[in-house]
Amino acid sequence: MSDSDRRVARGGPYVGSPIIMATVRVVMPFVFTFGLFVMFHGADSSGGGFQGGVIVGTVVLMLGIAFGIESTRDWIGPRLPVALVGVGVLAFLFTGIGSVLLGAGFLEYAVYGDLGIPHASKYGIEFVELAIGVIVAGIVTGLFFAIAAGTTGGESA
Repeated sequence: MSDSDRRVARGGPYVGSPIIMATVRVVMPFVFTFGLFVMFHGADSSGGGFQGGVIVGTVVLMLGIAFGIESTRDWIGPRLPVALVGVGVLAFLFTGIGSVLLGAGFLEYAVYGDLGIPHASKYGIEFVELAIGVIVAGIVTGLFFAIAAGTTGGESA
């Protein structure tokens, strides 16, 4: 078996498709916006942070498929998925512990209304849904790069 046959059997070098690249460029902003929409509507209707985070995370998967996994990994960098998870966890904990410090239970959003925040429960739920979405998007992105590293021989993110 020649070297080129081994590369093809292992997945081969990335060959870009102008059609897929153009399609991803057009579709990506709409998918990202839809993911945010699903995140923010978890308080009022179907959806939520997990579902929206998965949709937002698929934007990175689309970029990886269209433009190559290695170039997408280089563009995003290894720290961004970890930072997203960290920021999301901190936002979630900040909201929950803040309500405890104000004398209520963990994630009792109504207590923020005493600080003059109108519709505190609604905005509190949306903020936590956004934090969960950021966590899930970071995990989906990190898992994509980690799994892809096993197939391409690269280092995991």
